[in-house]
Amino acid sequence: MEIVNLYIAGLEKAYFDYGAKVTWEHFKKIKHGARKEDIEKIKTLYPELPNSLINLLEFVDGTYWREYQGEEITLYFLGSDVEDYPYYLLSSKEIIENQDLAIEYYSDYIERKYEKVHIDDIITKQPKSLKWLHFSDCMNNGGTSQLFIDFSPSEKGIKGQIVRFLHDPDEFSVIADSFEDYLQKLIDNQYNFINEEILE
Repeated sequence: MEIVNLYIAGLEKAYFDYGAKVTWEHFKKIKHGARKEDIEKIKTLYPELPNSLINLLEFVDGTYWREYQGEEITLYFLGSDVEDYPYYLLSSKEIIENQDLAIEYYSDYIERKYEKVHIDDIITKQPKSLKWLHFSDCMNNGGTSQLFIDFSPSEKGIKGQIVRFLHDPDEFSVIADSFEDYLQKLIDNQYNFINEEILE
C-alpha cells in the first residue's frame, strides 16, 4: 500500500501544481473504489494479481468515462515511458471484460508474423499461453497505446512485467519488471504525463 499512497499523493500534487486543484478535488469527492466482488473476480482470472493494482482499484474503480454519483468523469491517472502522454486506469469491469483482448487482437504479433514490428524478446512467442491483464488505455481510448501486466513472459522475462503496446509504428516493449516498479518509474519521472497543455 505504501507505493500506492506515495503515487496518489504525488499525482494529486501534480494536478495542484498545474492549476487543476478543482478537477482533482471534485474527482476525489465523487469517486469510489471497486467492489470487493469485482476484485475477487479479477483475482480468479489472474491469481497473481499484484496488491498494488488492487490498492489502486480500491481507491478508484476506473477513470475513463466512468460514472460516479450520476456523473461521467474522465481523468488522466497513469503514464508510460512515452513522455508527456497520459493514460486512464480501466475499471474492474473493463479489466474483466477485456481478459481476452490480447489474444484476440495480438496473437499474430506474438507469433512474430510481422518482421517490422518490434517485440521485446522477453515477451512470449506462444499466443495460446498468453495471459495479459489489460489495465490502462492511453488518452485516445487506447487507439495509440495500451498497458498490460504480463503473467506469461518468455523464459528471459519476469512474470508480472509491464508491457506497453504502441501503435504506428507498432511495437511491444516491456517498460517495467513489476507493477510496483512501473508506479515507481512514474514517480521518478515526476508525473511527466501531467502538464498544462494536457490539462487544458
